[in-house]
Amino acid sequence: MAKRKEENFFSPENAKRPRQEELDDFDKDGDEDECTVSFTNGTSTLTAAEVGIIESIQLRNFMCHSMLGPFKFGSNVNFVVGNNGSGKSAVLTALIVGLGGKAVATNRGSSLKGFVKDGQNSADISITLRNRGDDAYRANVYGNSIVVQQHISMDGSRSYKLKSETGTVVSTRKEELIAILDHFNIQVDNPVSVLTQEMSKQFLQSKNEGDKYKFMEVYRLLIVFSLLIQFFMKATQLEQMKEDYSYIMETKERTKEQINQGEERLIELKRQCLEKEERFQSIAGLSTMKTNLEYLKHEMAWAVVNEIEKQLNAIRDNIKIGEDRAARLDRKMEEQQVRLNEAEKKYKDIQDKLEKISQETNARAPECMALKTDVTAKKRTYNEAEVLYNRSLNEYRALMKDDEQLCKRIEELKKSTDQSLEPERLERQKKISWLKERVKALQDQESSINQEIEQFQQAIEKDKEERVRIKREELDVKHTLSYNQRQLKELKDSKTDRLKRFGPHVPALLEAIDDAYRRGRFTCKPIGPLGACIHLRDPELALAIESCLKGLLQAYCCHNHADERVLQALMEKFYSRGTSRPQIIVSEFRNEMYDVRHRAAYHPDFPTVLTALEIDNAVVANSLIDMRSIETVLLIKSNSVARAVMQSQKPPKNCREAFTADGDQVFAGRYYSSENTRPKFLSKDVDSEISDLENEVENKKAQILNLQQHLSTLEKDIKRNEEFLRRRQIHYRELKVKITESISEIRELENIEEHQSVDIATLEDEAQENKIKMKMVEKNMEQQKENMEHLKNLKIEAENKYDAIKQKINQLSDLAEPLKDELNLADSEVDNQKRGKRHYEEKQKEHLDTLNKKKRELDMKEKELEEKMSQARQICPERIEVKKSASILDKEINRLRQKIQAEHASHGDREEIMRLYQEARETYLDLDNKVRTLKRFIKLLEEIMTHRYKTYQQFRRCLTLRCKLYFDNLLSQRAYCGKMNFDHKNETLSISVQPGEGNRAAFNDMRALSGGERSFSTVCFILSLWSIAESPFRCLDEFDVYMDMVNRRIAMDMILKMADSQRFRQFILLTPQSMSSLPSSKLIRILRMSDPERGQTTLPFRPVTHEEEEDRS
Repeated sequence: MAKRKEENFFSPENAKRPRQEELDDFDKDGDEDECTVSFTNGTSTLTAAEVGIIESIQLRNFMCHSMLGPFKFGSNVNFVVGNNGSGKSAVLTALIVGLGGKAVATNRGSSLKGFVKDGQNSADISITLRNRGDDAYRANVYGNSIVVQQHISMDGSRSYKLKSETGTVVSTRKEELIAILDHFNIQVDNPVSVLTQEMSKQFLQSKNEGDKYKFMEVYRLLIVFSLLIQFFMKATQLEQMKEDYSYIMETKERTKEQINQGEERLIELKRQCLEKEERFQSIAGLSTMKTNLEYLKHEMAWAVVNEIEKQLNAIRDNIKIGEDRAARLDRKMEEQQVRLNEAEKKYKDIQDKLEKISQETNARAPECMALKTDVTAKKRTYNEAEVLYNRSLNEYRALMKDDEQLCKRIEELKKSTDQSLEPERLERQKKISWLKERVKALQDQESSINQEIEQFQQAIEKDKEERVRIKREELDVKHTLSYNQRQLKELKDSKTDRLKRFGPHVPALLEAIDDAYRRGRFTCKPIGPLGACIHLRDPELALAIESCLKGLLQAYCCHNHADERVLQALMEKFYSRGTSRPQIIVSEFRNEMYDVRHRAAYHPDFPTVLTALEIDNAVVANSLIDMRSIETVLLIKSNSVARAVMQSQKPPKNCREAFTADGDQVFAGRYYSSENTRPKFLSKDVDSEISDLENEVENKKAQILNLQQHLSTLEKDIKRNEEFLRRRQIHYRELKVKITESISEIRELENIEEHQSVDIATLEDEAQENKIKMKMVEKNMEQQKENMEHLKNLKIEAENKYDAIKQKINQLSDLAEPLKDELNLADSEVDNQKRGKRHYEEKQKEHLDTLNKKKRELDMKEKELEEKMSQARQICPERIEVKKSASILDKEINRLRQKIQAEHASHGDREEIMRLYQEARETYLDLDNKVRTLKRFIKLLEEIMTHRYKTYQQFRRCLTLRCKLYFDNLLSQRAYCGKMNFDHKNETLSISVQPGEGNRAAFNDMRALSGGERSFSTVCFILSLWSIAESPFRCLDEFDVYMDMVNRRIAMDMILKMADSQRFRQFILLTPQSMSSLPSSKLIRILRMSDPERGQTTLPFRPVTHEEEEDRS
């Protein structure tokens, strides 16, 4: 921050001292007024304001103006000139408001929203402050300039943006702006920094001299602040000094009161201390008994240590034994693991062999079926060929016999010439023809009857097969009906007790478990059935979850094998031998559920069994995770979607299987349908289940009745068809007999010797035809025999192949049977080894828990030993040999203590009296020391405050004299006389000014002066205040409005002279004059405002109270 450098600007001998900053620190942007060197009476003065001055102002939609600026101000003197309404006062008002001032401080508006131009929604003010040199504010953040932007809304609210030189927003908080203003010593509400026309008028015409004094007090505070920076390097204000002085004096009075109270208390404490000392001197010592008591306490302390050391040795021995046992258990667990690995390897080897045999059998099955079909076909073909051959053989034999008969007949006819038997022969021929026709008719009847027999046999066979199927179906329906009736009864019972859904004996079993637990038979109370401990989040998944968990819903959990044996014994009372019992899961009970996040299945659309259940008990959740891995099983309601998720693509990570809402089980390469159609244990709507089951029971009963009726009908049909078959078979046999008899009769008639004469030539022709037929039949027989032999060979070959592969399949089956038995034995062995491993793990865990408990007990005992040894050393530093036990020593101590108490009862406790005496003495001395310290403090404080008050009065007197001196000298520029009367006691200030020759003129109140005289006096008073103030810039609005040309010239020269002497200060002067008569100087900048727009009217402002402005801002 800039320091005051002027001495007495109106004395020609005293020039401005040069500033010590280097020229390189000034701005190099080309502004001609940024760096100036002037020479006055041969003295070089470096002039450039570095911090806090206004570089530029820009307004938008402010008051009556759409856009003003940007106005770039010089670093020293700036004149803002223009006609009334051109925006001069708007710039000054924007300066006050833009730097956080209140609307009422401008005397131009009642609230902030009044500064927004009519018809616009907001106004914006942008002010750029210089920030250079060593006193710059956060130069590394803001740079050489700080831009303060303020946005004013129509509702009167405002917001800030504090930007750096580069335009970066650094802060939007008003507190930052206040910090900047404090750093630059800028007070826009202070008339020294910004003096408006209205404020000057009110000041000069004020009837209240107290107002003038208070007006002066503001500038006094500023100069005090500057002086203390120079001399004490600490910010100080006269008013604050005054308040601090008052506060310290109040503190001093309170301290004196405390000293008085302390002195009164000292008298009482001294009396009590003397009483305690007299009593202490009057008590006789009990040193002997107390010495003995102390020695016994020493022995007691080390006796306790001895006993704890004995306990520690016993615990260490137990821990050593326990560690040896833990090592043995580890070896047993390792051996058990080896056996388990061997059993699992054996099981896997057998399983692999069975799988290989099964694969080989399955591979040979199609070939076996094909060979069997081929053998059957070849047998049928061979049999057909054999039938044809036999027919041909029979035909050939018949032809042979006919040939023999013809030859014999020809011979007989040749020998016989007797023709008397010819009529008889004709009669036989006629009868033979009739018999042949009859045989043909009977054979036709035989064929018809045979077809009817086959039809009846097929009908009977079909009816019997249907009867077997109906009986099997009836049996299945009866089983289902019985199951449904049991389930219906359980559901009805579960309406009063839900636990009966898990079995009729469950409530009684749970009561027995509770009773056994109350009697202490269980380490931890078993939990179950597990289905009663879980709840569904989605009732539609009940069947899926039941299909997944199955028997686990009826299972129980036990903490250890001892609890399992107790529970098995309880179950024997309710479940008879041979009936299935609920499963018992043995696993240590934990209070926290397993963390399965790293191995659980996940799908964004489908839950796992674990997430689909609400499980309050961590033991239940852990058991289901151990036994069924429910965290890896997905639940997918749709069967098709389940197939798509598990089989059409790669299954989700960690997912082993899935279940559908119908209870179907889906693997990556397999699909198993559920046998159940409804949930049994987890359904919530019991009434609906009961209703459905009742309907289903009725349907099953009706189905059984229909099946029985159908069965009765089939029985009747079978009996009727069997009767028809029996009749047809009798008729068939009768026809067979008749056909046989007719054929025999034909043969007999044909074989009767005929004595009649026949035509030998005819018989010879017939014999010749018969021989031709015989040759043809013989040829056919040879071909058929060859074909039959070929077919026989093919049949034998096919039979051999079929027998071979059948034998191999049988051999594989024979091999598989013992392997299945071995697999079952291996499976049992694996289960046994797993149970054995779990047994040793649980024993090891229980043992380690006990061992760890012992070790913790050892640690506690060791800590206790350390504490007791530490206590014993405090009581007796050297360890002593103690032969007595702690209990005996305790009794002796109690007896001796009783003796000492008896002595104390008569004489009092010496230690207690000594303690009270010491406490009373220490309290007295402590309070006496405090009182002495406070007295010294009060004395020193009085000396300091006396010195400070004198300094305060000296500061105030100095400032008063300086202000009077500056004011008188400034008035003398025009031969005016002035007088300033300060009354610091009453805090009043009166100013009197007389134009003309001062000694001969009477002093008048400033209200009696003319406008020009009053304006000139105002300038003199303001300049005197400027001389003792440290604000970086000064603003005056229309300072010369009431002056004539002479006063205006003199006032202007005074201001310019002061500005020249204070080139590190910035002066902004607003005037309606043209200022064309000003001398040309690099230190002076004139900003001319444009003429106002035609038709511009006065702003609708009204005064407001200070409280209103506080509320709005």
